[in-house]
Amino acid sequence: MKPIRLSGHAREQLIFRGATEEEVIETIRTSSWQPAELGRLECRKDFTFENEWNKKYYKIKQVRPIFVEEDEEIVVVTVYTYFF
Repeated sequence: MKPIRLSGHAREQLIFRGATEEEVIETIRTSSWQPAELGRLECRKDFTFENEWNKKYYKIKQVRPIFVEEDEEIVVVTVYTYFF
């Protein structure tokens, strides 16, 4: 299993988008990968949230990392989150 490394941009976005590095890694390790723009890959995973985000209550948080698979590692380019 290849190691997963977050780029500086992806790491910065975790704070603003409400995701954790552990959630990103779990999403990549346990979800189906799909093609994304610019030859990258993406996947999605729903997590139980049951909390407030930006002053609104949500039950589910979906984490969607965008990444590239290199020979020696997986590099996460950015991370998106969606709250439901």
